[in-house]
Amino acid sequence: MEDRIVDGTEIRVRRLAAGHKDRDRFISGKNKQNAVKSMVITDSEGRVLWCSPTRPGSCAGIIHARQLGLVTLLADGPAVEILAHAGYQGLGAQTNGRVVTPPRRSPPRLTTYGARARQG
Repeated sequence: MEDRIVDGTEIRVRRLAAGHKDRDRFISGKNKQNAVKSMVITDSEGRVLWCSPTRPGSCAGIIHARQLGLVTLLADGPAVEILAHAGYQGLGAQTNGRVVTPPRRSPPRLTTYGARARQG
């Protein structure tokens, strides 16, 4: 089975005019800039198989996938495997294992005084 890869990208845009009702929706939480996001699925060679319409920059990638109906399409569609980064965790269960993400990290251990133990 050939792997496919899903990821989102941000495209910086000019800020909307003052007084525009959706002005704050375009501020990206990641880069703190005005942006729109698009999601892309490629094959293992990097060829684009699908590209979504743009959404405001405040929308997370996993929510973007759900709003676009990508989760339903993958769950009901042909058996494909899509590799995704940790930001898409949870989609594997919703798509019958078709979206593969890295395993969750365990939370840092706490010492008896509540401070985080040193990693080393």
